[in-house]
Amino acid sequence: MPFTLLLDLDDTLLHNDMDTFVPAYLQALSGFMAQHSPPEHFTQALLTATQGMFQNTQPNRTLKETFDQVFYPALHLEEQALRAHIETFYQQVFPDLKRLTRPRAGVAALMQHIQARGWRVVIATNPIFPRIAIRERLAWAGITANSLPITSYEEYHFTKPHPAYYAEILGRLGWPDAPILMVGNDPDLDILPAAQAGLPTWYVTETPEKAPPDLPADGCGTLQNLLAFLQNTPLSALRGRFDTREAALATLRATPAVLDYWRRHLPPEAWQFSLEEGSWSLTENVCHLRDSDMEVNLPRLQTALLEDNPFLPAVNADAWAQERNYRCQDGLEAVQHFTEIRMQLLSLLSELSEPAWQRTVRHGIFGPTTLEELVRFMAAHDRTHLQTIFQLANHRLP
Repeated sequence: MPFTLLLDLDDTLLHNDMDTFVPAYLQALSGFMAQHSPPEHFTQALLTATQGMFQNTQPNRTLKETFDQVFYPALHLEEQALRAHIETFYQQVFPDLKRLTRPRAGVAALMQHIQARGWRVVIATNPIFPRIAIRERLAWAGITANSLPITSYEEYHFTKPHPAYYAEILGRLGWPDAPILMVGNDPDLDILPAAQAGLPTWYVTETPEKAPPDLPADGCGTLQNLLAFLQNTPLSALRGRFDTREAALATLRATPAVLDYWRRHLPPEAWQFSLEEGSWSLTENVCHLRDSDMEVNLPRLQTALLEDNPFLPAVNADAWAQERNYRCQDGLEAVQHFTEIRMQLLSLLSELSEPAWQRTVRHGIFGPTTLEELVRFMAAHDRTHLQTIFQLANHRLP
């Protein structure tokens, strides 16, 4: 698999002071929409809906859906009534905001090096803007975005600084077993949550000597410094570190979001496709994840919390695929049911005290372990199945 770079956009690839840009953007958009709603009311509705996106933790609701369910009711208007006018704004007015930005030195050389090496890039910008606005800002940075994956509010479920945002990106990429690096300029939005999700990071700054001393970055400096770092550092040193509690929790929350993406984008026949005779289809993988949470993972956690050092017998969950005829079940319903069970599991984990995380159990396969290690096992199990699901989803159907 190729090396993957997650690149933040604003003040990483493009000089764009958001404290200046956002007020100008709000003024331009609310003024353009004044025929539909008074500017002050429009702006307040937009800010409230945007705050809802930052707070969203529901893995079956995109950020756009989260935004829309607050924004349009606040205006007492339907989306259809505003859609064409908003699109016109982004096509005709939004480009004028380029004057508030300027290109960043080193972008062209970095992108040329990436292309020459055949590395994979994801534009990992905070997904609170529509895709058209992100593509426009990429153009200001001198980057053609035609084939680049972009984290936009139309498709993603979490924002920065949620670590699950980064885990969702990795899940959408099939949890690549290859080097990876997150590059960004904001310690709180880019570096810390990416590191919590298990990613190596590079902190973009013109003054590396002023970088916070406790910042969990693998390097820092300008984009030129980054290019030199990539040219001289063994990429094998930039592998994800997903064996922490924070990374496990991010993975567990992101998995249903990744499945929700595939639910929305795959045709019905894709859910029954398997790569070879006897291997599992996408539906069978999801049914396995659903029943594992419902009958193994959640009960084990509950037992670990209720009993002192309980014995947890091994379960042959793989046999359920044939015994329960997973292949003939409804994959979309399985995604929905899995998400419901996973949210129960995450709710339980969110309430744990530190001593609870360290409660001991005796596992039928792994022997003496802790509740925290059980959770890390669950996350690793998720990643394994999302790797398979990615292969199935991206394979050309016969």
